[in-house]
Amino acid sequence: MTAGSKRLGIFGGAFDPPHAAHRALLEAAVEQLQLDEVRVIPTGQAWHKTRQLTPAPYRLAMAELAFSDVPGAVVDPRETLRAGPSYTLDTLREIKAEQPHAELFLVIGADQANALPNWHEWREIPRLAIICVAERQELTRGMPQFSPPAGLESRYLLLQMPFMPISATDIRSRLAARQDVGTLVAEPVARYIAHHHLYQTA
Repeated sequence: MTAGSKRLGIFGGAFDPPHAAHRALLEAAVEQLQLDEVRVIPTGQAWHKTRQLTPAPYRLAMAELAFSDVPGAVVDPRETLRAGPSYTLDTLREIKAEQPHAELFLVIGADQANALPNWHEWREIPRLAIICVAERQELTRGMPQFSPPAGLESRYLLLQMPFMPISATDIRSRLAARQDVGTLVAEPVARYIAHHHLYQTA
């Protein structure tokens, strides 16, 4: 990669809803990787999730509210517009074709990094992007400590991130039980969820 090339982060996820730990990871990536831009890419059709995601327009709007003031962050709807399952590899290939001189940094959590060998054509992913893994204290004992696959160590970086025991699953459960989530999601996101009556049981 030539000196002075654009440093472009890729941060995907369901963002159902986006929460404080997502934002902390995004901010850590921008600062520690010195990113010029980071694409926040809500998942379209999640091949690895059995539950139905909240419709994309809501998740895109919440991502805008959650991340729009993070320096360099751009919410990118491409996966929600794509037919069929959302594969990270397809997204990386598209972005690389659009910006061939950019250096790509895929930002993921340690749990996702451990699951990477199950991803679609996963060995192509580190060829296209540096994989940046947020190390965090796991919520349950016995979870494997992340270590890069043999031979690919140079294509991985570790990001330092504070311990934040927050999950979208827990937030959805709290909202379904009409509990307050004010400390877990950004205030504009909380207002949006309330206005659209999201995550409430029938």
